[in-house]
Amino acid sequence: MVLRTLGISSCNFQGLVELCCTKSIWTVDLAYLFHKFPVNFSFFTVTVGANPSYSVETFYQEQLPNDLVRVDMLFQKALEDGIKIQCRSINGEEISFLILSGKYIAIALVDQSKLSQSWAENLTFSDFFASNSGYTGHYVVICGYDTDADEFEIRDPASSSKHKRVSSKCLEEARKCFGTDEDLLLISLEKSEKQNSPSVQLPSDVNIDL
Repeated sequence: MVLRTLGISSCNFQGLVELCCTKSIWTVDLAYLFHKFPVNFSFFTVTVGANPSYSVETFYQEQLPNDLVRVDMLFQKALEDGIKIQCRSINGEEISFLILSGKYIAIALVDQSKLSQSWAENLTFSDFFASNSGYTGHYVVICGYDTDADEFEIRDPASSSKHKRVSSKCLEEARKCFGTDEDLLLISLEKSEKQNSPSVQLPSDVNIDL
């Protein structure tokens, strides 16, 4: 969805799958994937590497033992490979400023079960099951913000609905659950020949240090 938004059509979905080289996708894998294209982005996370304590979550139990070394190595190589990772939390207010600028969209790692609870009246049986189970890692694209309603517009690849809205409170809860590391890829809507942008520029009247 992000590559299409940027007008990049040189690779189809199957090609992207092959470029990832793994079925167990972490946010750092997506960062390396974007690095192969003319995409400017910044990677925010509160944990550099794979957190072994996530082994208590059913969602991680099968793949985590195999992923620990691989993911840690990707993080270690990121700087020399030109991928900028900022080890810090980014809150909903900061995201809203960036989205409202019209210059960025974002990919956020969320707990799908938490997000599903905000649409309880429209849940299918499978959604209902997910919302009542443990942590389920999932990625959504944040592409808009309504200041009056304090809601974000998102694109959810797991949903049949093209347009979805979620309150800022619900999105914050889903983004900051145990298991997400608060991972967020902030993507510039301006294509560049540079593979990765080292910084994010905010409007001068917004006093937020990124």
